[in-house]
Amino acid sequence: MNIDHIAVYCIDLEGMKRFFVEHFSCDSNELYHNSRTGLKTYILSFTDGGARLELMSRPEVMKPLVDVFRGGFIHVSIALGSKANVDAKTDELKAAGYECISGPRITGDGYYESCIVGPEGILIEVTI
Repeated sequence: MNIDHIAVYCIDLEGMKRFFVEHFSCDSNELYHNSRTGLKTYILSFTDGGARLELMSRPEVMKPLVDVFRGGFIHVSIALGSKANVDAKTDELKAAGYECISGPRITGDGYYESCIVGPEGILIEVTI
């Protein structure tokens, strides 16, 4: 078994798609729109061909996540292959105006990572 995809509700669907395409080189399918429910989605694929990320919006989803410490899924972790890549991506995201709330560092369980607050408050962990 493996994870096929994880889905995230967005307020600014196009902005969220742009973030992942620009900063993580994701490919996107064409916009899906269900005119009956208002649901709009993109499926983003990473270059390694593994798990995908589905970005979704609906008219009734109007507030971003604001509490970092909450129940449920908490972050998306993206492996970059090396410590140098983690450092570079962290610097890139900070330069683009995103807050780094931890790292880059070696965690207590041995991971080298940093954690960035991405668009709409989603946490993006970049690791080796």
